[in-house]
Amino acid sequence: MDYASSGVDIDLEGEAVGALVGALSLSTRPKGSIGAPVDLPGGFGGLVEFGDKYLALATDGVGSKLTVANQVGHWAGVGIDCMAMNVNDLLCVGAEPIAFVDYIAVPRPDPEVHAAIGRSLTEACRRAKVTLAGGETASLPGIVNELDLSGTALGWLDRGSEITGANLQEGDVLIGLPSSGVHSNGLSLVRSVVDHCDASWDDIAPFSVEDGRVERFRQGELTLGEVFLNPTRIYCDPIVDLIQKGPCDASCIHAICHVTGGGLSNLLRLHDSLGWHIDSPLPVLEEFSWIQEMGSIEIREMYRTFNMGMGMVIAVSEEVSESVLEWVSGKVPGSAIVGRVTDNGRVVTHLDPAVRFDTY
Repeated sequence: MDYASSGVDIDLEGEAVGALVGALSLSTRPKGSIGAPVDLPGGFGGLVEFGDKYLALATDGVGSKLTVANQVGHWAGVGIDCMAMNVNDLLCVGAEPIAFVDYIAVPRPDPEVHAAIGRSLTEACRRAKVTLAGGETASLPGIVNELDLSGTALGWLDRGSEITGANLQEGDVLIGLPSSGVHSNGLSLVRSVVDHCDASWDDIAPFSVEDGRVERFRQGELTLGEVFLNPTRIYCDPIVDLIQKGPCDASCIHAICHVTGGGLSNLLRLHDSLGWHIDSPLPVLEEFSWIQEMGSIEIREMYRTFNMGMGMVIAVSEEVSESVLEWVSGKVPGSAIVGRVTDNGRVVTHLDPAVRFDTY
């Protein structure tokens, strides 16, 4: 099985996004004026001028993880997922997230579901340390068949302090931060695998999970639904403090990558000539091994679709790598040095030679 056969063709999506971007005009605001666009490689967030500051914006949704939430009848984590997919992108440009707005579309209103989403968004704001500045709900019978949730995050940073990958150098050290699970990417493939093996979200998980990693919402043994609805980790703590008051000057942080759709190929967004080698990957989480086995999925496809246990990568100067790792590990246990920046061309290579990416 692969992601395309489950209905999501990453290559086709890339072509479609390229066509969309090619047809867009960035702004009518001239350079130097408030709201003018700032050129920013990588595409993890957009920057606009705002006096001596930059404002950063990111928008995203929860995706087909909502289908699982709707089938299970549990929405406590989806607001956290929505927040995470947005604020984690802002972190990658060096911005501190400060505010968020949400958009909820449903076939028909349900006060109980809306209340659950509200509580989830409240918890998401607490974890990300942002203000919920507003939102919109829409009832769209005939257009949507089940609840959909998306949002937009706003952040700020000082002019000239943006993190773009431009300062990357051969030998820079890659620090990986563990994920909390599948996060909000690849759920179409997960759903296909579950259907393929005639499993149910209510089934007891046929694999062990580290104690405390999954946020439980049922009594008894851990279910597949609980594992795959586990909320996306929000990385504002520690990354905001790392940038603003960490153990080294922020200039030593050369790049930050949110490992989302596209998996490790996301690293290619950060530089147009340097490469990346992962020689000490973080442990693969149990659910990914189960997905691969049940779906007979090739290892490269797994690393292209899922985070595989590493949700964020920070590239730092070699001389500060140990102090940064010690500091980050105190906030996110399990963080580790996973590899280095290379000068062997714009390619991602891995301990497993079958895992290799030269296009995003």
